[in-house]
Amino acid sequence: GLVIDGRTLNVIFQGGLEEKFLVLTKHCRSVLCCRSTPLQKSMVVKLVRRRLKVMTLSIGDGANDVSMIQAADVGIGISGQEGMQAVMASDFAISRFKHLKKLLLVHGHWCYARLAKMVIYFFYKNVSYVNLLFWYQFFCAFSGSTMIDYWQMIFFNLFFTSMPPLLFGVLDKDVSAETLLGLPKLYKSGQ
Repeated sequence: GLVIDGRTLNVIFQGGLEEKFLVLTKHCRSVLCCRSTPLQKSMVVKLVRRRLKVMTLSIGDGANDVSMIQAADVGIGISGQEGMQAVMASDFAISRFKHLKKLLLVHGHWCYARLAKMVIYFFYKNVSYVNLLFWYQFFCAFSGSTMIDYWQMIFFNLFFTSMPPLLFGVLDKDVSAETLLGLPKLYKSGQ
């Protein structure tokens, strides 16, 4: 990891040392900016996003972290003694820093798996429905007649194809939380 303070960041940004700073950060798993201004924190996040083309995650607990949280791809706000400004500006909110592991490894994995399966489900549903209409046009010699009444089409999409994805999206857990916490490498399997 790399711990860097505000004065050093000032020298980096004003002296044109961004490339050397990025070379150094490539060798680190995490970068911690302490005693820096909100603008410096957001500049670090923007620099890493723009030059390295990686996904960034910012964690903050106060009003001074809002610009950094908003500059990142994923922002996590910790509700605490410094107020709720970071929580209000973030994508996800946790009450303590120790909940970060469960948020990323368990809920992140479940969300990723559910979304991937839901995208496949919607493609399958739409392809099957369009194929039905396509082959019907051969049957009626492309006369433009409709096979399905307008209201039936609305109810088909509303009742028969909306409930399974909602239930599946809410209740599906491919791996238990204990397994995901014990084996963090499972997070990368879906990618």
